[in-house]
Amino acid sequence: MTDAKVVDPTNNKELQILFQDEHYVAINKPHGLLVHRSKIATNADEFAVQQLRDQIGQHVHPAHRLDRKTSGVLLFALTKPALSAIRGVFEKEEINKNYWAILRGFTEPEGLIDYSLTNDKGKTQDAQTAYITLNKTEIDVPFGKHSTSRYSWVEAKPKTGRMHQLRKHFAHIFHPIIGDRPHGCNKQNKFFLEQWNMNTMLLHARSLGFIHPITDKPIEIEAHPHPEFVRMIETLNFDKRLLG
Repeated sequence: MTDAKVVDPTNNKELQILFQDEHYVAINKPHGLLVHRSKIATNADEFAVQQLRDQIGQHVHPAHRLDRKTSGVLLFALTKPALSAIRGVFEKEEINKNYWAILRGFTEPEGLIDYSLTNDKGKTQDAQTAYITLNKTEIDVPFGKHSTSRYSWVEAKPKTGRMHQLRKHFAHIFHPIIGDRPHGCNKQNKFFLEQWNMNTMLLHARSLGFIHPITDKPIEIEAHPHPEFVRMIETLNFDKRLLG
């Protein structure tokens, strides 16, 4: 990492900067923060673009996007040429993206989800997601007709970059991400809200790796989960040593 500035991620007034050089800056986006203004979220008045611009004192350009309820590594370009260069890397799918997610039920030790998705323009596109199961837990809290509740903590590596890919893919294999709406399980989401006052989506962009398109150096940016994700790891009795 170059010229990185790290701040307390629980401080709502400042974004946690994970990486910064003269071309790019990456933050650990909190759950619930929009990347930029959106017609589908007119009630929001805080955005990562404006917050980061004010924090570092210069304009920033999102290199990619994360859903509002997804936390983790979010990369911005500091100039238009840098934006064009990094978008080329994303378009060629030369980015290594790792996500952590908490899912309903027990997943297989590892798997590859190969399931085409249709975007908001009606175009069907190939989509693949590889995953490994990091940890499983079964807690003595009844749910529905079951006397216990089972969950899996997975690391997902999307091989393509389709809209809502992870959310749709895990729902497709009947292991939806906890807190996901509308692709997840509404009964589980309600259960988490009533049982633990938890209403965010338990999906975290853990790391982003790529060859810097300007310096040609390998870049690996990691983001520690935010407090709500950590709280649920502890509450559900996952092995929190895996948090690192």
